[in-house]
Amino acid sequence: MAQKILVISGDGIGPEIVGAATDVLLALRERFGLDVELEPALMGGAAIDAHGEPLPDSTLALARAADAILLGAVGGPKWDKIDRALRPERGLLRLRSSLDLFCNLRPAVLYPALAQASSLKAEVVADLDLMIVRELTGDIYFGQPRGVETTAAGERIGRNTMIYSETEIRRIAHSAFGIAEKRQRRLCSVDKANVLETTELWREVVTEVARDYPRVSVTHMYVDNAAMQLVRAPKQFDVIVTGNLFGDILSDLASMLTGSIGMLPSASLDANNKGMFEPIHGSAPDIAGRDLANPLATILSVAMLLRYSLNQAAQAERVEQAVASVLKAGLRTADLATPGTTTIGTRQMGREVLNALR
Repeated sequence: MAQKILVISGDGIGPEIVGAATDVLLALRERFGLDVELEPALMGGAAIDAHGEPLPDSTLALARAADAILLGAVGGPKWDKIDRALRPERGLLRLRSSLDLFCNLRPAVLYPALAQASSLKAEVVADLDLMIVRELTGDIYFGQPRGVETTAAGERIGRNTMIYSETEIRRIAHSAFGIAEKRQRRLCSVDKANVLETTELWREVVTEVARDYPRVSVTHMYVDNAAMQLVRAPKQFDVIVTGNLFGDILSDLASMLTGSIGMLPSASLDANNKGMFEPIHGSAPDIAGRDLANPLATILSVAMLLRYSLNQAAQAERVEQAVASVLKAGLRTADLATPGTTTIGTRQMGREVLNALR
C-alpha cells in the first residue's frame, strides 16, 4: 500500500524548491520502486488568498491522514499587515500544534566540498556533524497570556509568556537522549537557568531524565555561551537539546557553519515519528521566481522524510549521496558560490541531483 505524502509548497520560493524535491521523490518511485503517493494542499499566504485563512480545515484533515508532510516555506510581506491571527505563520504554528509535532530535528552537517563556503575557517568546521533537537510546541511561541494591550494611561504593552510543563520537557529530553545514544553519546542541554525559572525547571528535568541514559555524557550550557561556542568550537557538540525559542535562534546560527542556510533540512516529529519536513529557511520573497533559490535543504528534507517517517533508510542515503556528488562536482547555487565553482540556478540544481540519482 502506497505511503501518502502531503505536499505543501507554500509561498515565495516554496513552489520552486518543493518542485525540485518532489521531482526527487518521483524519480525514486520510478527508478527504485519507492511506493508513495503525493497530494498537494495549500497553507500559508497561498491559502489566505484562496480560502481566507492560513490553514484550511481541508488541509489539516489531509495532514492528519498523511504518512508524512513536505513543506516549502510560508509567509511574506504581502500578508504582514493583515490581522495577526490570520497571518501565514499562524497556520504553520497551528499545524505543528494540531499534529503534536513536538520534536524538531535540525542537523548541521558540513559537506567536505563546502568547507570554503563556511563563514568560519575550514579547520574549525571540517567534519562538522551536529544535531539540534528543538522542542517545538511549547515555550514563548505558544504560551498564554500573549498579545498587545493598551493601559488606562494610553501606553501599549506587549506580552508573551515563556512556559514549559515538566511533561513537555521530559518527552523532548527522552527524544534527544535517544538520538544521542545512536550518535557519539554526548548531549548538551541549553538553557538560561541563571535568570529564567522556566529553564531552571528545564535543567532539573533534563538532569532527572539523564539517569535513564547512563551511557550518554550530559553537559548544561547557558544559551549565550552556547551561541559563542558554536562559533568558537562547534565540533565540541554532538547533540544539543533546547527549547523552542533558543532552538530557533541557535539552529539558524548553526546553518552558517555549513556554508548557507539553504543547506539545512529539518524534521518535526510526533511521538510515533510521523512528521513534517521542511528547510529551516524562510520563503525569501525577494528572490521568488528568479531561479536563484537553493533547493538542497528541501531535497535533504526529503531524505529525512524517508528516514524518519517512511523507514526508507536506503532511499534516504541515495538522496544524500546524490547531493554530495553534485557538490563535489563544484556545482553551486549563488548562496554557496566560491572561487572555482560553477554557479547554477534552482532548476538546474534540481536536474543535477536527479542526474546523480540515476
